[in-house]
Amino acid sequence: MEADDFERVRGVIAAIPAGSVLAYGEVAARAGLPGRARLVGRILAEDGDDLPWHRVLRADGSPAPHLATEQLARLRTEGVLAEGGRVRMRPHGRATHDRGLCAYDDRDCR
Repeated sequence: MEADDFERVRGVIAAIPAGSVLAYGEVAARAGLPGRARLVGRILAEDGDDLPWHRVLRADGSPAPHLATEQLARLRTEGVLAEGGRVRMRPHGRATHDRGLCAYDDRDCR
């Protein structure tokens, strides 16, 4: 992994506003690394304590299994509700493609 990739991923995660969520794959795509969702998970696991890690979910809206209780509680305080242990991604994440969340200049990041 290149240091630049690492910083772009961290930049996208840091820019996720309270009350919004993104899937690991969407974070990767916005960082210019499509198809690298696992890299996002690795970065969060190794060096994500200072980031709003709780705003990154699986594509189906489910939290990280080992952090589910804490992750959903943090999201709840931001107004993001889960149903059946999953967040409905559309109202909280994918429908709001803020260009400010893009860590690089790319026309596909909308």
